[in-house]
Amino acid sequence: MSILSKLFPETLFPRKLSADAEQRLRLAQARAEEALIRAHVDNALLFVDTLATDVGYERALDIYVRELAVPEPLASVVVTRALVALGEALVPEPGATAEQAAPMPELRLDQAAARRRRA
Repeated sequence: MSILSKLFPETLFPRKLSADAEQRLRLAQARAEEALIRAHVDNALLFVDTLATDVGYERALDIYVRELAVPEPLASVVVTRALVALGEALVPEPGATAEQAAPMPELRLDQAAARRRRA
């Protein structure tokens, strides 16, 4: 018997959760991951909006992911969802009404492009 098994017997720290507890754990983890993604997307959109006068949206998203050290599987999801949100803001889906659109911060992408053309 090893010293660790004496200090931490199996009865105190069971390795297997009950099926009910494991299901609740998976649901809570999924909600937490979705909330994290949603927060990253909202912040990335604000980042894009803030940097719109200086850099393009793709570069701004790249800077956001790099500076916040978002790990790769999550970074791809965040960038994709941010691009979808930007696309919907610029070109709404056919038949979509203003009430159906997801609430987003006001984007100044058109203003930045107009300033670049004038300069």
